[in-house]
Amino acid sequence: MTALGHCRLILTRHAKSSWDDPTQQDHDRPLNDRGRRSARELGDWLASRGYEPEEVLCSTAQRTRETWDGAFAATLEVLPEVRYEAGLYQASPDQMLAILRTAKAPTVMMIGHNPGIAEFAARLPARVPVDPDFRRYPTAATLVVDFQADNWADVRPGEGSVMDFVRLDGRR
Repeated sequence: MTALGHCRLILTRHAKSSWDDPTQQDHDRPLNDRGRRSARELGDWLASRGYEPEEVLCSTAQRTRETWDGAFAATLEVLPEVRYEAGLYQASPDQMLAILRTAKAPTVMMIGHNPGIAEFAARLPARVPVDPDFRRYPTAATLVVDFQADNWADVRPGEGSVMDFVRLDGRR
């Protein structure tokens, strides 16, 4: 891998999912209307700040796929490589870090689930955002964190710099 010098992670929890069908497997739950709106708002928010992923690591669950599709897939002129990773479904922070370390592009978006994503987000920066909901990491929450690292394999928890944090769970 060539030296990057700078790595940026856009860490997103999926938007609000539907519980309309109690017989549906958790992995197969889609977004509800609020979740689809939040995903679109997330795409607008990220684009307005110039946060465009060059590579996407996304859980294989339906709600994470729909979050990606709603946020960016329809709005980007050039789509990044998207890797649907089964290991991100119900992943621990250590599993998430291991998957992140396989990334190749300087700007990576990872879309996953709680509770692992909340724990992972809290471990990454040197200082967490001052936000009452950060540690809860509600649906559609997104952390943008930069690392001074030559590549993703060199990224270490506790060394990131928070660039942004937003909650777009549709309850504003």
